[in-house]
Amino acid sequence: MVVKIITAALQGIDATPVFCETSVTNGCRVIMIGLPDTAVRESRDRIESAMRESGLKFPRKQVTINLAPADVRKEGALYDVPIATAIMAAGAIIQTDKIADYMLVGELSLDGSVKPVKGTLPFAILAREMKMKGIIVPRDNAYEAAVVNNLDVLVADRLIDIIDFFNNKRDLEHVEINTRELFYSSENNFAADFADVKGQAQVKRAFAIAASGGHNIIMVGPPGAGKSMMAKCLPSILPPLSLSEALETTKIHSVAGMRSATGLITQRPFRSPHHSISSVALIGGGTNPMPGEVSLAHNGTLYLDELPEFSRQVLEVLRQPLEDRKITIARAKSTVVYPSSVMLVASMNPCPCGYFTHPTKQCTCTAMQVQKYLGRISGPLLDRIDLQIEISPLSFEEMSLNTVNEPSSAIRQRVVRARAIQEERYKDHPLIHCNAQMTSALLRKYCELDDKALIVLKNAMSKLDLSARAYDRILKVSRSIADYEGEDKITSTHIAEAIAYRNLDRRNRGL
Repeated sequence: MVVKIITAALQGIDATPVFCETSVTNGCRVIMIGLPDTAVRESRDRIESAMRESGLKFPRKQVTINLAPADVRKEGALYDVPIATAIMAAGAIIQTDKIADYMLVGELSLDGSVKPVKGTLPFAILAREMKMKGIIVPRDNAYEAAVVNNLDVLVADRLIDIIDFFNNKRDLEHVEINTRELFYSSENNFAADFADVKGQAQVKRAFAIAASGGHNIIMVGPPGAGKSMMAKCLPSILPPLSLSEALETTKIHSVAGMRSATGLITQRPFRSPHHSISSVALIGGGTNPMPGEVSLAHNGTLYLDELPEFSRQVLEVLRQPLEDRKITIARAKSTVVYPSSVMLVASMNPCPCGYFTHPTKQCTCTAMQVQKYLGRISGPLLDRIDLQIEISPLSFEEMSLNTVNEPSSAIRQRVVRARAIQEERYKDHPLIHCNAQMTSALLRKYCELDDKALIVLKNAMSKLDLSARAYDRILKVSRSIADYEGEDKITSTHIAEAIAYRNLDRRNRGL
């Protein structure tokens, strides 16, 4: 008798069905086919030990296991549970009347316990799309799978639990959560607040505008000016995630094996990798492709501190995902796409010693050293950063003032209002959510300039020798400034402020 168990494989952040077909016939060997990797082939020993600890014997016959479709590579230990269940069903150890109703995933320990796996949320979504009754998952993956509504999520702690369930000796624990209730009742607890940042009013405004339009931003200033602190305050003024964004973000983290305690990620991610990171760790990929830091920051913030200290190769691979908002990883036999719609926030010193722009401390760098240091950031990458601002350290008088600073909650209200304007503006364009994502056609439609604004922009383009990409970025930022101010039309004042945020362009040209 041939028994078929339904499980799944990951392809990017989505799952594709895998059918574990098993037969037990006369003979004395185990045959596994269907493009399994080493971890899948090793499942035979884990399954035999788990069955022994469950009081059962592994069949001393020929066991043929086919993982179909054969052209999809099967990776990882998540096939332990479905393969073990199929072997026992083919050997008449368990009944088969309910097997076709459930998807199974899970890794087996030698003692028969069921261990968590990666990608449970995409698996649960696939099970619902296939109109299956439910999915059986390890306990540590239960809340993650329960995010999917209209699907029975059953928990298995040990292999014997699954055997008894299919033999109608016991029921498995059913886990259910109200996704919408969980999402809308989640609290926004942020690690940093702009109320704790003294002074720096212009920098705070730049952050508010960047948050309003989803723009990339870079800060240039000496050590101790507050660059890192303000970057960590950014999540507190970003608009809340929508439910669809929360589900998409949770899928990416699920594929990476990063589980949320509640099953659903309800706050925008903030990722801050060290400057020694490799290009694969940042972008994603590897022998078995996995999402990198850029994708883990999807719908949130990617903060790169000390930007020039990152290797040139790492910085250059950022250019394509920042432009396309997705990462395509091509291999000989497959292509994987990971979303990467992030706000890039970067910071750097103005020179190697850090004190080139310091009002009191003396810089020890030569002009050539300063230029070489700034040259580590290529022009094409710099073009993709919309707001380039300089930060000066506070004086003693500014630091000692006991004034009450505006909290992030007040700034966030204005940001949310600006984003609401953009949501209404782009309601007929489902892939566009903020000004930073505007296409060329939308730029022409929503960024019309009067004669005065055109003259200001023309003079800046000529004087700073800006590229066509920088031209588009200035228009997008000016649109966000107008939205933040609640104004319909872009004026010359908005254009002038957007141009003022191109500090590195002016410095690179000695202006």
